[in-house]
Amino acid sequence: MKILQKKNNISFYRKLKTSLALMGIIPFLLAVYLFTRRTELSSTLVIFSAALVLISILMGFTMLRRSSDQMRALARKTAILDSGDILEPVDVNVEGELYDIAANFNSVVEKLNRTNRDMQSRSFQLQEFASNLSESYEQLEKENRLRNQLCRYVGKDLVDKLMVSRDGQLLKNERKDVTILFADIRSFTALSEHMEPEEVVAMLNEYFSIMIEIIFKYNGMLDKFVGDQIMAVFGHISNEKDGARSAVRAALDMQKATAALMKERAGRDQPVFKIGIGINTGSAILASVGSANRKDYTVIGDTVNTAARLEAHAAGREIVLGERTCYHLPKKLPRSARQELKMRNRSGALACYTLVTRENKVVIRPKTEKNPLMTSVQAAC
Repeated sequence: MKILQKKNNISFYRKLKTSLALMGIIPFLLAVYLFTRRTELSSTLVIFSAALVLISILMGFTMLRRSSDQMRALARKTAILDSGDILEPVDVNVEGELYDIAANFNSVVEKLNRTNRDMQSRSFQLQEFASNLSESYEQLEKENRLRNQLCRYVGKDLVDKLMVSRDGQLLKNERKDVTILFADIRSFTALSEHMEPEEVVAMLNEYFSIMIEIIFKYNGMLDKFVGDQIMAVFGHISNEKDGARSAVRAALDMQKATAALMKERAGRDQPVFKIGIGINTGSAILASVGSANRKDYTVIGDTVNTAARLEAHAAGREIVLGERTCYHLPKKLPRSARQELKMRNRSGALACYTLVTRENKVVIRPKTEKNPLMTSVQAAC
């Protein structure tokens, strides 16, 4: 704050009284004195008295004028304009109370400038906060879009785990023991020949919606649609045992849901169908496959090919399980129901078990139809 120039400490009120006294009271008293003299007034006394009155009036007027100029200068200096500029402390020659007013004004100006600087600093902080908030919002939008895209392929619970996991990279290439599930509509080509394309699309969308919801329910990952075929992966996040059990439970629910859907379609006088499911557990590569412009995250390996062959062997309402998948079931399936399938381009036979869904129960198809062995496996799965 600038230092005000202060000549003396004469009060403005005292100067005002002195000015009034010099301009009015002293001349009045002198006039009264002259008029009340009983002796004759000499010319010298009259001239001296007139000079004294004039000097008194001039001194009072000068003092009053000076105080008025100081007040006007102070008023001009302390005028606050709406320009938004930083206020400057006043620097004027003032006395008495005017000096106190100017000092108080300078103190207020200093506090206002300090407050203005604080507000500017807070404004910059708010701008930075708003910028960070905008970036956070954009990042959140990207995460939401990514979450919505992932939810098309895996269940919501699994997506939540992936989003909060720091090292859970869904798209990294890795070898892992997983369980592959294939589901296919039996005699789909023959069925679609007698339907309009719009009816086929509506039927598939209705069917796929139910199947995918079940897959997501058991933390499966939708790999792809191939026509009317569904390929799903289980255990890619969890361990091999949980993946195998989840796949079998999902397959059982899929067969049950398909049977319920067919009852509804039959009630609407619409074409009905059955599905066959193949499940196999083993080692596979989870990798991003494709070109620079387009990539697909999929599962590759003999485990996948074997699951596809098991699905092709499954009839309507059947679930064909690979032998390794059966190892992870809570209860072992009877050895007598073990089948060995001869597959093309394979040196050895492929061991498997076939589950048949019939109304509200699940049974094991025996090794040969000559000796019908139907064992309940609902508890085993």
